[in-house]
Amino acid sequence: MAAEYKADYQELVDEISELLGVPATLENRDFELIAFGAYDSDDELDASALDPVRTRSILTRRSTATVRTWFEGFGITRATGPVRIPPSTEAGVYRGRICLPVRHRGVVLGYVWLLDGDPGPTDPQLAAAMQVAGRIGALLADEAEAGAGLSRELRAVLTAERGWQRDMAVADLRTALGPRADGPVTLVCVAPWPSADPDDAPAARTIPHAAALCTLPWGATGQSLALLVRLRSTETSTPALAAAARLLKEAEGARGASGGVARGAGARVAAAVAAGFTAEAGAGGCAAGVGEPRTGLAELDTVWQEASAAARAALAESRFGPVAEWARIGAYRLLTALPPEAAHDRVVGPLLAPAHRELARTAEVYLDCAGQAGRTASALGIHRQTLYYRLSRVEQLTGLDLDDGEDRLLLHMALKRARL
Repeated sequence: MAAEYKADYQELVDEISELLGVPATLENRDFELIAFGAYDSDDELDASALDPVRTRSILTRRSTATVRTWFEGFGITRATGPVRIPPSTEAGVYRGRICLPVRHRGVVLGYVWLLDGDPGPTDPQLAAAMQVAGRIGALLADEAEAGAGLSRELRAVLTAERGWQRDMAVADLRTALGPRADGPVTLVCVAPWPSADPDDAPAARTIPHAAALCTLPWGATGQSLALLVRLRSTETSTPALAAAARLLKEAEGARGASGGVARGAGARVAAAVAAGFTAEAGAGGCAAGVGEPRTGLAELDTVWQEASAAARAALAESRFGPVAEWARIGAYRLLTALPPEAAHDRVVGPLLAPAHRELARTAEVYLDCAGQAGRTASALGIHRQTLYYRLSRVEQLTGLDLDDGEDRLLLHMALKRARL
């Protein structure tokens, strides 16, 4: 469905380019690039036509918040006809623009941008182009409605209880997706998403290989973003990894636009504060997880559990990177499945007090190093005697014997689980 819309947009933008004899680009109301005209002219080869704003829009498929604010200052969000915008070297706009607002039933849904010139398009030409912009507006409205439906259906699949409710939700999503529903897919979880407003989520159209997306609760007050990704086969998650990286950039941009504060997203998911651990995540404190690929939609609830668990692991452990795959998070596949009440073992509790942060870190590194004192001392940058003293204090606080394999396992699991 998204590919069909994209082809339609491209045809309409090309029609405007040919009609006016100038290059044209189409962006949605959030200044995300949808299509750009392939009008062939010497003007397009002119270096002045490729000013920084236009170049960035085409290469990154979106404009910055500063550029958006500057253009909106000319009243384009309220305009019903063409708006001429003068050049500004300070804003990076070396060529004047003509903005054709794309509206549907009185609501602005996007903008067609033209490079202005001398003499530039005539009024009759612009009037004809506005009629094409109206057709684009109707198409954008149709796509928005379809996307909202897919978002609702994906959310229903991922939140419904097992049984007939989930079976019905899967059937509805399968019908909405059509033939795409039967191919290999996976889910990406990005958390915490920097806005609680579903309208702040990017359009699925802007994410390569995306079939649908929705927002879901994350923790007590936060939000996560769920993205359904189409794959070429169940043997590779490359499209999902690329989509996850793209969403992390979107999250970074959203946080930057709001002054680095997550609007309504709650506090950053951190590691155990009591132990003094710090989570190393991706852009703006976000991380992404990718579930195991499946064929069809029947196991999407399980894939979502895997993707969200991988995101939690990435937030807890920097070594997994800002994007973690379920298959690569090792012991965290088990740790993330533990219920909240099993988060802390009472024996390990004293070690997780803030006053013993250094001891907790020493114990974790020692166990990560398979109990090898030399490697541990080197990793911590301390003398062996200092290491032995700290380990003896760990044993005193917990009552555990670090020469006992089961005690080591319990301590290691508890320290890793505390990060979640």
